[in-house]
Amino acid sequence: MTVRIVIFAKAPLAGMAKTRLIPALGLEGSAQLATKLLSHTVAQAIAANIGPTELCVSPTTLHPVWKELALPAALAWSEQGEGDLGERLARASQRVTANGESILLIGSDCPSLSAEQLRAAATALNQYDACMVPVSDGGYGLLGLNRHLASVFADMPWSTATVARLTRQRILAENWTLKSFTPLHDIDEPQDLRHLPKSWLPHLITLYCNADI
Repeated sequence: MTVRIVIFAKAPLAGMAKTRLIPALGLEGSAQLATKLLSHTVAQAIAANIGPTELCVSPTTLHPVWKELALPAALAWSEQGEGDLGERLARASQRVTANGESILLIGSDCPSLSAEQLRAAATALNQYDACMVPVSDGGYGLLGLNRHLASVFADMPWSTATVARLTRQRILAENWTLKSFTPLHDIDEPQDLRHLPKSWLPHLITLYCNADI
């Protein structure tokens, strides 16, 4: 079965993306880091070479910011649409799986989610109904599904420490098999910046120095 990576991403605009990092990096610095995180995630997804890579964006694909980013031509594009995060994720999951593909849903907040780990997740879907990469704040950085499962998206307390636990419970409640990988770190709060790759340190120092705060 073909595995499609679907990256959920907000436009990396000042005041829209990575807003919880503004106290550390300022408006523009947070947007610049969001751009770097997105570019890195796209590069890792394409390097995984496991199937199509789709960027599912908010707001519309027609927003001029997307033309300003040096993103690969190989990307497929879609829009998240309206509704809360669960409704938007559910639409993507239902659309992809209805087309006969498995799906790896990821964000752009987890720079340690590598091409190798994406390949491992795709391989896991050969043996399991679902797979998940938890993150240290209680959410997840990747959710893989062979079939759509509405319960993992509906009435979920998003952005809380219970998301991964509830997702796991709901998957197992369906008697599905689940492969759970070692937790990684999202970059959401200022204290998370220490989990950025060490090679990003010069870029991070520049953002600190130029912070408009």
